[in-house]
Amino acid sequence: MPTSMDNKQERRKFFGSLIIPLILVALMWIVKVFEVSAGVSLSRWGLVPHSVDGLVGILTLPFLHGNWEHLLSNTVPILVLGTALYYCYPTLANRVMLITYLASGLITWCIGDPESTHIGASALVYGLNLFLIVSGFIRGNRMLIVISLIMVFLYGSFIWGMIPSLAIPQNISWEGHLSGALIGVLLAIFLRKEGPQKEVHHWEEDDEDEDDPSKELETNKDVSTSSTSEKPYWDVPTPSDDELTVQYRIRH
Repeated sequence: MPTSMDNKQERRKFFGSLIIPLILVALMWIVKVFEVSAGVSLSRWGLVPHSVDGLVGILTLPFLHGNWEHLLSNTVPILVLGTALYYCYPTLANRVMLITYLASGLITWCIGDPESTHIGASALVYGLNLFLIVSGFIRGNRMLIVISLIMVFLYGSFIWGMIPSLAIPQNISWEGHLSGALIGVLLAIFLRKEGPQKEVHHWEEDDEDEDDPSKELETNKDVSTSSTSEKPYWDVPTPSDDELTVQYRIRH
């Protein structure tokens, strides 16, 4: 009975962890479907660095994608990493998601090329991935480390996507990737004392008396004291001559 209840709770927790990532992905797909069906491009609402008008892109950035391939490449990581975040860190997930979303866009606006327009959820993907990797190492959560590293390998441009000389020729926003990664690492460090912590194992002592030398000394002392309080078998008083004399009674 407890096992079935635990399984139900785990399933409920898992499906609850999917809600926010699914909402984000659904909005991303709704925007792209609208663009294709209406024959318009909403990329002009992307993030334009150093431009006051481009500040709106901080909010719209994750929901705009250049093509279906771009959208698909961000869909799976958002679902996987977002679900892992809400499942493992339910008390921190909303803060991490919101701060990564806004701060990565703001940093991109500050360091990006003024002549460029940035779109896509890649900054959010980088932020979530680096948060989960660093938090996994800090808290000793191997599952998070494995999930995040798998995403690194599946996300082809993860490493070189942050290197300007390699990313710019591919028309990739290295500023957004670097901003998201930086925010993810900083959040993992600043929030390291909140949420689930690294398990500390305690060794239980089978017999405290055997492991406590002071008690052993006390026991030996008691034994020696009790033994000295009793007279040894050789400490017997010497009988007097009268006691050793045998008296015979002669009968007539």
